[in-house]
Amino acid sequence: MIFAPLSPLLRLPLVQGLSQQALLKMDAETAHGATITALRLGLAPHQNHPDAPELRTSLCGLDLPNPVGMAAGFDKNAEVPRPLAQMGFGMVEIGTVTPRPQSGNAKPRLFRIMGAEGVINRMGFNNEGHDAAFARLKGQRIPAALGVNIGANKDSEDFVADYVLGVNRFADLADYLTVNISSPNTPGLRNLQGDEALRRLLGDVLYARAKAKTRVPVFLKIAPDLDEAALDAIAKVVLATDLDGLIVSNTTITRDTVAGMENAAETGGLSGKPLFDLATQRLAQTRLRVGDLPIIGVGGIHSPQSAVAKIQAGANAMQLYSALVFGGLDLLDRIKRGLTAAVRAEGKTNISQLVGSHTAEWAAGKIQL
Repeated sequence: MIFAPLSPLLRLPLVQGLSQQALLKMDAETAHGATITALRLGLAPHQNHPDAPELRTSLCGLDLPNPVGMAAGFDKNAEVPRPLAQMGFGMVEIGTVTPRPQSGNAKPRLFRIMGAEGVINRMGFNNEGHDAAFARLKGQRIPAALGVNIGANKDSEDFVADYVLGVNRFADLADYLTVNISSPNTPGLRNLQGDEALRRLLGDVLYARAKAKTRVPVFLKIAPDLDEAALDAIAKVVLATDLDGLIVSNTTITRDTVAGMENAAETGGLSGKPLFDLATQRLAQTRLRVGDLPIIGVGGIHSPQSAVAKIQAGANAMQLYSALVFGGLDLLDRIKRGLTAAVRAEGKTNISQLVGSHTAEWAAGKIQL
């Protein structure tokens, strides 16, 4: 069997006759495209056993078989949500999708930092737009929660209006929506995390949600590069609305953990293992500010131990992407087995009973992996 060692799903079989050396010579984005093709062709394995009952998770009214999801960025155009769900993810988030198609930034724009198990991207919300994603998702049900990550076109005159268009388009189709204002690759986008801009954004987005047929849960995805004063301001705004939850976090523009390594000087957002400690500390600091508001933890999960730590820091659920480049598809199964073992080792009956057990220590920087 031929494997795709440079693709985000490391162990998927690709084209017969394609040599290991040829795959190693592929750039990251080419290999990613090959992986999407393999999934479309039905070459991904299916999980053939139910998840452990300890992993059942209730999130904003959604009943998940497990708390581990595929993060946005992998399936930008809603091409393979069903194959991903059949692999065993508890949620699958497609996108980021923008109202109009856009090509994104110039290539190359996706880079591996092999020694640190990190990835830098400056993709720039490349996607086929609302119409293409909607056509693929319409009428489709998958054995996982389906999330749609909505964004704004780079050349839009009104970013907030683009998010409203996303809600209007997908509110009656998705199981949840994610308002992504934390990508570093669309100039000015992160400014929406500021106090007044965020008030307007959430006001307009949640008003649009209120007019939809279905009250779809809405999450806000924030950056790991926010300081504690910014987290204070975001928490104050969020808690004054009926936002359903937060996703903490997106990629980072910092390079401290990979300084001097190959590709580390590339512009864009850093994800993968080097992001774990920063993203998890921000998660814990956010948890202290928002009480019981649901949080999906993202950023640097790379092992069963790191997945357990993300839950202990305050995440109700989590998402993966970059770690699969280096850990392989079986990382998903290993993480779920590790979470189950952690629940049993603590004498508990459900993963939710571990949420936030070490929030204070992570928030204070007393724990690092």
